Amino acid sequence: MKPTILIVDDYKDTRELMGRALGDEYNTILAPDAEGAVKALAADPSISLMLSDVRMPGTDGVTLLKTVKATYPELAVILLTAYGTVDLAVEAMKEGADDFLTKPVDLDQLELRVKKALETHRLKTEVADLHRQLDEKYGLENIVGESPAMKNVFRRIRQAAPSNATVLITGPSGTGKELVAHALHRLSNRSHGPFIAVECAALPETLLESELFGHEKGAFTGAVARRIGRFEAANGGTIFLDEISEISPDTQVKLLRVLESRTFQRLGSSETLKTDIRLVAATNRDLARYVAEGKFREDLFYRLNVIDIRLPALRERTGDVALLATRFMHEFSAANGNRVTGITPAAMKLLEAYSWPGNVRELRNTMEKMVILSSGSELDVADVPDEMRTGGGFTFSSASGTLGETEKARILAGLKEANGNRSRAAQILGISRRTLYRKLDEYLKEGTPL
Repeated sequence: MKPTILIVDDYKDTRELMGRALGDEYNTILAPDAEGAVKALAADPSISLMLSDVRMPGTDGVTLLKTVKATYPELAVILLTAYGTVDLAVEAMKEGADDFLTKPVDLDQLELRVKKALETHRLKTEVADLHRQLDEKYGLENIVGESPAMKNVFRRIRQAAPSNATVLITGPSGTGKELVAHALHRLSNRSHGPFIAVECAALPETLLESELFGHEKGAFTGAVARRIGRFEAANGGTIFLDEISEISPDTQVKLLRVLESRTFQRLGSSETLKTDIRLVAATNRDLARYVAEGKFREDLFYRLNVIDIRLPALRERTGDVALLATRFMHEFSAANGNRVTGITPAAMKLLEAYSWPGNVRELRNTMEKMVILSSGSELDVADVPDEMRTGGGFTFSSASGTLGETEKARILAGLKEANGNRSRAAQILGISRRTLYRKLDEYLKEGTPL
C-alpha cells in the first residue's frame, strides 16, 4: 500500500507540480492552506507525511506545524520556503519538522528527502509500537494486586524508578521479582536503553564472570574470540542480577568495584572500561543472614541494599488470589482458543484456601492447566487439581511446620513428579538446576532419603 502525502501550498501550480512528481510512488492529497490541511488530516488518518509551504496567507507553515504536531505527534513534516534562513530552519526543527527545503524545489532532491523522512517515520512508529508492547508486558499495570502488601510494593516501585539508585528486590521464589525489575526499568529515564537480565545461579563461577564482564580471545580455554559482557551490553540501561546471593566471593569483589566506580575489566585484559548502568538485584535469600554467616560481603550488601523492595508471598496477599486467578484464566483462555469465561464460587474457594507455596508462578501454572483441560465454559471444582480438592496441598501454619519444612516437602514432591529427573524437577518447581542441586545436597546431609 502506497504511503499518503499531504501537500500544502497556496500556489496551485506549485502544489500540483509536486503532486505529479510524487504521484507515481505515493498517494497525494493537495490543500491550498492551513485550514484545508487540518481538514484533510482529520478526514484521512493514513497520511504519513505533510509537505507544507511556510509563507501562506492566513496561518503560516510553522504555526501549522505546531498545530498538527500537537494532534499528530508521529506525523512526518517537511517545510518549504523561498525565504529560507538558518533561524527559520532551526525554529522549524525545534517544533518537530523532519526536514527543511528551499524553493524553487529540486524535484530529485524532494523525492530523496521525502523517502528519507518516511523511512524515519516508519522506524519511529515501529519503535513506539515496540515500547507500547513492552509497557503492556512489563509495565507496572502487569503486576496485579489490590492487597495492602502489594499497594506498598507499587508505591516503592514508583518512588524508586525515577532514580539511578541500586535496588534490591527480595521475596520468595515465584513472587514476580523479574516483573518488578522490568517495571523499574520501564518507569525510569533509562526505558529507551537496554534491559539485560542475568540469572546468577544458572552459571558456574568462571562462566558467570565471562557473562558479566566479557573476555578477550585466549583468556581461558575455549575463549576463541573477544566477547562483550552484560555490563558492557547494558550501557545506558538497566542490568538485572537475579539470585545475587549465589555469586562467589571473587565475583562479589568484582561486582563491588563496578558499583563503586562504574568500571570493570574483561577477563584477560588490563584495559579499564566504563559503564553507565542502573543495577537491580534480586534474591529469595536472607542476605543479612548470609552476611552474618560470612557467605556474603557486608560492603557489597550495603551497596546493593540502597533501596529495598520486598515482595510478599501469595499467602500474605489477602484477596489477590481471586484477582490473579481470574486474570490468568482470561489470558490462557484467549491464548488457547478456549471459551472459559468464569470460575464457580466453589472452585474459587478452593483456590483461595490453598497456601500456594510456589506463589504467583504456581497459581499461573495451575490456571493454565485448568483452562486447557477444562471441557466447559466455567471452571468448577472438578477442574481444580486433586491436591487442592483433597486437602493434600502443602500449608503453612504453626501446626504444619516451618517454612523450611514446607519448602523441602515441595521440592521432594517436584522430584517425585519428575520421576527423579532433576532438570525436569527444576522446571516444575520454577527454580534453577543449581538451586535444586544445592537444596538436595542439603537434604542428603540432613539424612533425608531422596
